[in-house]
Amino acid sequence: MANLLYLVHRLPYPPNKGDKVRSYHLLKHLAKKHRVYLGSFIDDPDDERYLAELPQYCVDMHIARLKPIVAKISSIRGLLSNQPLTLPYYKNQELQNWVNHIVENEKIETAIIFSSAMAAYIQNMPKLRALIDYVDVDSAKWTQYADKHHWPLSWLYRREGSKLLDFERKMALHSEKSFFVTDNEVDLFRRLAPECTGKISAMSNGVDADFFSPDHDLVSPYGRDEIPIVFTGAMDYWPNVDAVTWFDSEMLPKLMTKWPKIRFYIVGRNPSAAVQALAKTDRTVVTGTVPDVRPYLRHAKVVVAPLRLARGIQNKILEAMAIGRPVVASQECATAVDAIADRDFLVASTAEEYIDSVDKLLCSPDYAVEVGRAARRQVVAKYSWDAHLSNIDTYLEYCA
Repeated sequence: MANLLYLVHRLPYPPNKGDKVRSYHLLKHLAKKHRVYLGSFIDDPDDERYLAELPQYCVDMHIARLKPIVAKISSIRGLLSNQPLTLPYYKNQELQNWVNHIVENEKIETAIIFSSAMAAYIQNMPKLRALIDYVDVDSAKWTQYADKHHWPLSWLYRREGSKLLDFERKMALHSEKSFFVTDNEVDLFRRLAPECTGKISAMSNGVDADFFSPDHDLVSPYGRDEIPIVFTGAMDYWPNVDAVTWFDSEMLPKLMTKWPKIRFYIVGRNPSAAVQALAKTDRTVVTGTVPDVRPYLRHAKVVVAPLRLARGIQNKILEAMAIGRPVVASQECATAVDAIADRDFLVASTAEEYIDSVDKLLCSPDYAVEVGRAARRQVVAKYSWDAHLSNIDTYLEYCA
């Protein structure tokens, strides 16, 4: 058993958001064999009530409060210092002081870093052994954002992609090992940073197949005559906002000409103004934060993931598959999942393909059930959290 420093950019509890699901399960995994010192941020005041849950996983922690508006203003310093804006966004001197104190006084030799932003806290500690879970190639995400926006945002996003890539490369070289969520992300980073080839590896996401089981007795949140089509996710995240806006405007009206009882349910925290505006019509319901996403998934006729910009594995897809629902996913999402199209899920790229796929599932309930069952079998067989997170154990064996 060793003392480990674990730095995460967002409180890893509760596991109710894509990155928090992964960071929570990694914390839980590390705590089984090691003493964990957790440094993290709270960016949602509602998370304050969950702080009492964390001591069961860590022996000490420092949680900094992050106000997104203030952090965005602070991030402008990156323009003056030639840094990526991400670094000053997450800069906190009290957290840095705590990290310095813990590393020195607890004789910590190994740090596990979750997301590129948190690597800044150890960049001046050359003797500290670092394992970085990048999850996705964040720099590539910003570059993709640039392609979807007009100037001046396109310039700002492209700059962020370039500057953040420089930092990711530097820290990957500094680390003993860096992990990405899929082989595709590993290949992408290898092309962008060939000098890091020997220091990067894949560590996939998982899903709690017992928690997301179709066998739970969950009361339907839908009206008796509704045909619920469901999307889940954090609804202040731009790719999710783009996905539901696209589905609502391009696919939903045409589907409703044949299936007038369809209701599109957008389930997730912090819906943006653009998402809330979709609820002005009777065809779309925006729930905001819900206490449990499982009833919405369990009783959905179809779960859709029409993301046109996606990095890594989407937990929303794994959870829907685990609970036995038929999923229609974009090609961008589908390539990251170890599953077979038309057996475990359906894949669509265009609005017409989404319409055809959803219609096919609604027209054939038996086929929809078959796809859902195959999806769950695949998830149970391929996506155990412990099986995937054990990849990091190789680099912690000497600590035990």
